[in-house]
Amino acid sequence: MKISSVQTFHVQHRLPKAIGPSTFMYRERDSLLVKLTTDDGLTGWGETAVLGDVRGIIEKQIGPALLGKDPRQHRKNWRQMWGPNFGNGLAVGAVDIALHDLWGKALGLPIAELYGGRLRERVPVYASTMNYTEDENPEQQYPRDAKAAVQMGFRAMKMRLGGQPLERDVAAAAAVRQAVGKDIKLMADGNGAYTLSTAIRMGNELDRLGFYWFEEPLPESPCYAGYEVLTDKLDIAIAGGEVLDSRGPARELICRRAFDIIQPDVSLCGGIGECLFVCEMARLWSMQSNPHCWGGAIVIAATLHVLALLPDETWSRTTETPMLELDVYENPFRDKLVKQPVEVRDGFVDVPTKPGLGIDIDEDVIKHYQINA
Repeated sequence: MKISSVQTFHVQHRLPKAIGPSTFMYRERDSLLVKLTTDDGLTGWGETAVLGDVRGIIEKQIGPALLGKDPRQHRKNWRQMWGPNFGNGLAVGAVDIALHDLWGKALGLPIAELYGGRLRERVPVYASTMNYTEDENPEQQYPRDAKAAVQMGFRAMKMRLGGQPLERDVAAAAAVRQAVGKDIKLMADGNGAYTLSTAIRMGNELDRLGFYWFEEPLPESPCYAGYEVLTDKLDIAIAGGEVLDSRGPARELICRRAFDIIQPDVSLCGGIGECLFVCEMARLWSMQSNPHCWGGAIVIAATLHVLALLPDETWSRTTETPMLELDVYENPFRDKLVKQPVEVRDGFVDVPTKPGLGIDIDEDVIKHYQINA
């Protein structure tokens, strides 16, 4: 079995209203999809964010290096992707997911079974919702969105903060807590909007409201500077690490105690194996891990397999279990790209059981949304 072609597809969908976190607004959802095909007709799919020259790296460097290789020789292929091109977590991540998909299909096993078997058949899920929205007041929009998420079956959810004066964001967070009650788990994502002093003020307010974590309040670059001050000064858990591109930077941040919860993204940090490595490494420092997930059906499926393999944080019957982040905003690459979209039931999502990623791609959807072919 040999890899005979490596293809990329840039897909894009225009939203009816601009949405965004604290730092910017956008009107399009887009993604870069990767398709690997073997000489006997098997296909493997990957996905990553369309940032920088990630497409060029896949098409000009990683792809040619994989042609003619056996996809079942995963460790050799993985080493080849990181070697002569100095590595690129996004590009390697997309292709690694596709290689895992091929590897599982070739052996007739779901990805989770390639690592010795899943620890759980379903994982808890939280709604990634409550983005700033064009022409909307967060104090009114966020409670409405939160109630809608509860109606959809979510028992946990995350909001974006930092895009308006602190007092107004506190009011919006308080309105959400009042709307959903004390039994719904709430998280907040600052997306790098805060200074150190304002992050401490907001973190204390969120802790007072019973929030579970405060995600990336300070700028991610350079090197998540100042985050260890937050973990020292705040009682609320500080989460971060979604822009990590490999295990090396992750180790530095873990050793610095920059986070209470580390959030590697399977599509950005080098793929499934690298994400698992970072999460297991964090356990050595008693640091929780909860992978970041913001993408379409392919990234969601890959993240589900990772989550199925991660142990609970402790042996306690009441310990935290890593959750799937599920974006609920309009996205055809989540809902239309696959024939069986993710379904939330009682706050959980089932882990795919078919070989590889366990999803069936509708290539007509790709053709409809493809740009820059």
